[in-house]
Amino acid sequence: MDIVIGLLIIAIGAFCQSSCYVPINRIKEWSWESYWIVQGVFAWLIFPFLGALLAVPAGHSLCELFTSDNSVDIGMTILFGALWGVGGLTFGLSMRYLGVALGQSISLGTCAGLGTILGPVMLHIFYPEAGHLEKLTWAVIIGVIVTLVGISIIGVAGNMKASMLSDEEKKKAVKDFNFPKGIAIALLAGFMSACFNVGLEFGSGLHFAETGDMYKTLPATMLVTLGGFVTNAVYCFYQNQKNKTWGDYGKTSLYLNNLLFCALAGLLWYSQFFGLSLGKGFLTGSPALMTFAFCILMALNVVFSNVWGIILKEWKGCSRKTIVVLIVGIVVLIVSTFLPELLKSDKDETPAAEIEAVVEESEAFPIPTVKVEIPLSDSVKEAIGVGNSAPTEVIVE
Repeated sequence: MDIVIGLLIIAIGAFCQSSCYVPINRIKEWSWESYWIVQGVFAWLIFPFLGALLAVPAGHSLCELFTSDNSVDIGMTILFGALWGVGGLTFGLSMRYLGVALGQSISLGTCAGLGTILGPVMLHIFYPEAGHLEKLTWAVIIGVIVTLVGISIIGVAGNMKASMLSDEEKKKAVKDFNFPKGIAIALLAGFMSACFNVGLEFGSGLHFAETGDMYKTLPATMLVTLGGFVTNAVYCFYQNQKNKTWGDYGKTSLYLNNLLFCALAGLLWYSQFFGLSLGKGFLTGSPALMTFAFCILMALNVVFSNVWGIILKEWKGCSRKTIVVLIVGIVVLIVSTFLPELLKSDKDETPAAEIEAVVEESEAFPIPTVKVEIPLSDSVKEAIGVGNSAPTEVIVE
């Protein structure tokens, strides 16, 4: 029952994330760079900070986690957060050029596949003695390959959409639709977004001993989003200067509407990782689901993003064949995220309890002893310097 509850919580978070772009459509008279960084203040600073406070037991302070003993893990968590920020930035641009359904499918699909690989690889570079590469079994590698196949199928559906729709229909569905530019940005977004999971892995130890399982990853989440906010702020402020859109922040008459919808968008976005943390707290009894929880989240994001894409009529006017190809790609992508769990063998993952049982069994049934008697002649005894009183045989066990 705990596993079902955990998966439901992750699913709710995924639905919220996939819905976060809906409030953005209600923002008035602000340029992209202005509303993007404002919603980022809520999504990457305010709500993650509030979430991290839930991981602080009574009598403690959040600052106690940030000590010199944890400096390497803290630094790497923020660094990979900054790299993820590039992914988050281009992720928003992929929505701009491809729409919600296609943009999120390709970006999140790439993120799910590469996030699985990059986590163990990067941790192995810094902590080779921990054996993180052992997580990359053949089952996992096959899952990643199938993920890339799913992404390719989705790309084919997008190309079919682009070739069938007129310029007017493309602009009506997605204002700035540009398939070649959008596909490149979406792939980059997925690659860099995978750094979020790497950051979470580096920060996995940043919690108090008394912190409940549901809240343990929230301090790390705050550090990752902090690094991402810095990256996005630099780019957005550059765009404000380049496009002379600083005046957006001075339109006080729009504050109530725009700040409200930016806050709502930020809350919905953060809900995915808040839900991931809460959900994993119920999955501790299943090591496999703990390992692939991030991939499951990304897969569910893809599902719900395409639901919104259909609702927002982004695929309106496409042929039935195009829709079928899209659905096949989504199904393949979702299956790929669960595939490592389905393909795993006892050799891939042997619980500690089973190992102990094997050891105990070997002790209970010791290897039989074989005795071999070798007679010693008088000449041999004389050669090795023993007298006639020595035994006439050597027993070898």
